[in-house]
Order: sequence, then C-alpha cells, then structure tokens
Amino acid sequence: MKKIYPLAFIVCILFLVFYVIFAYTGIIFKAETLEEPIGSISGWCERVSSGIFREPMNAFSNIAFMLSGLFIFKTLNSDKSNNENKFYGFNKISVLYGSAVIFLGPGSMLMHGTHTEWGGWADNLSMIMFIIFPWLYNLKEMGRWSENRFIYSYFFIVIAYALARWFFGGRLGIGLDLFGLSIGLWIISEYLFRFWSPKARWISGFVGFFVAFIFGITPIEIFSDLGSYWWVSLFWLPAIFSSNKSRKVRKYNPWFFLGTVSFLFAYAIWLQGQPYSPSWFTDSWCNPDSFIQPHAFWHYITAFSTWSFFLFFRTEKSQENN
Repeated sequence: MKKIYPLAFIVCILFLVFYVIFAYTGIIFKAETLEEPIGSISGWCERVSSGIFREPMNAFSNIAFMLSGLFIFKTLNSDKSNNENKFYGFNKISVLYGSAVIFLGPGSMLMHGTHTEWGGWADNLSMIMFIIFPWLYNLKEMGRWSENRFIYSYFFIVIAYALARWFFGGRLGIGLDLFGLSIGLWIISEYLFRFWSPKARWISGFVGFFVAFIFGITPIEIFSDLGSYWWVSLFWLPAIFSSNKSRKVRKYNPWFFLGTVSFLFAYAIWLQGQPYSPSWFTDSWCNPDSFIQPHAFWHYITAFSTWSFFLFFRTEKSQENN
C-alpha cells in the first residue's frame, strides 16, 4: 500500500493536465448551460471568464482539497500500522477518507470551471462522498459492523445518490438535502459516540433539531410544514443502528472543535458570498474582478476542516472494560 501516496499524487496531476487539455480544445464546455454567459457575474460573485476556468479563482481554489488529501496520504505513508486506530497507516478506511477529501477538489473544480450540469453533479457527488463518511463510520463502531459492511454501505449510498441526483436533481425527487441531513447525522452520531446509553439513543434525534436551528431552520418552521421537513424523522437513524456503546474514545479538543468552528466560519462566508443576496459582506467583498473571492475562501477554509477532522479521528483509542 506504500504506492498509494505517489499514485494519488499522479492522479491529481493527471486530472489537472486532462482538464487543461479538454478546456483548451473546448470539449469540456460543449454541454455548458449558458445560464451565466461570458462576462456576467456568477452566482458566487466572480465574473464569468472565457478562459479555461469559467470562475478562475473559485475553480483554482479547489486545489486546496487535493493538497489536504495528499497531506493525509503523506502522513499515512509515514505511519506504522496501528490496530487500535484506522487512521494510522494505509487501510480501507483511511484510504477511503483521504480519497474522499481529494475528490472534493476535482468535483467542485468541474462545477466552477465548466458551468455544466454534469459539473454540478460531480460537485454534489464529491460533497456527499465526504460528508457521509463520518456518521457511517460512527455507526460502524457503535453497530459493531465489519469493515466490509461499512464499505458496502458507503458505496451503496454513493451510487444511489449519484443516480438519483443525475435523474431527479438536487433534492433527489423526494425533497431531501442529503448533504445538510448528513451534517445533522454526524453530530447526532458523535453525541452517541461520546455519551451512549440506552436512554441517550432515543433522545439523540432531538440533537438534530439543534443542528437544524444552527443552520437557520427553527422547530416552529419544521412542525408547521412536516410535509416538506419529513426528513427530520431520519434524525433517529443513528439511534437505530447504534446498538452498543463504542469501544473507542476520542479527544475532541482541539481538532474536532477547530474543524467545526472553521467549517461554520466558512459556511457564514458561503452564505454571504453571493451577489444576489445583498448584505454588508457582499457589498464589501463581492468584487467580480478581484483575485480575492469569498467563495474561494469557503474552499480554503473547509479544506483545512477536512485536515482537522483527520487529526481528530487519529486521536481515537480503544477503551478498556467495554
């Protein structure tokens, strides 16, 4: 498995090379939507360019994810194997996490770079491939799943999402934002990982309402329109599968908190860095022709978050008497 790190580096370089080739020949733009014509201001502040990247800074900034993933693989490459922690050395789980981080780069770059429907699909898919990992991994630990069951479950969700997103659009034809839901499932499952008890299992779903509130969805809004917010019932999914207390413990300070705070800070920038949502922030920072683009900073900061969460998972240790 020592070849994984150089192989990942080569794959990243090849992606960039082929992107440039297909962009210069115009092949990559043949399915461009033209909803945001050349010279207009994109939905993420940056002016649409006629160059190889339709949003140059917003596209190029995705290299941060590729670098984060490569740093993860470089770290794993230097590790000795550790049976207590799957985030030391190369194994199915650590390679999957690092690969998901790397793919965030090409996925988002294809969206910001090409302005195509399939680019948007790749962007959404890459986000799902990352965000479902943590909560599924937590369920693996508390459900006593084998590694193979975890891997099969992961790719089942990825493939099902990829098909549904392609044919039915972002809400999958059922009004479900799987990315947003997965943030809630991660926090809920992390709560159970830390505080598991039979009682905690069944009250854990209410943690999801707190997460929804943080992201601007109040309980009043939810219960006044349960038809649209039917997916809150899935907040109890971790409770169903977390049948046992985790045999491992993690250290939350500093890396989990740093990863969470940096993501929330980046999310605040993401919300405000849109030209059609007037605010002090957009008035001050949304300059279509600047090299400093708010959405690019969303990429830089969330790339740091992926690295922080990797270091957080590396604090995992087996606990005795469990």
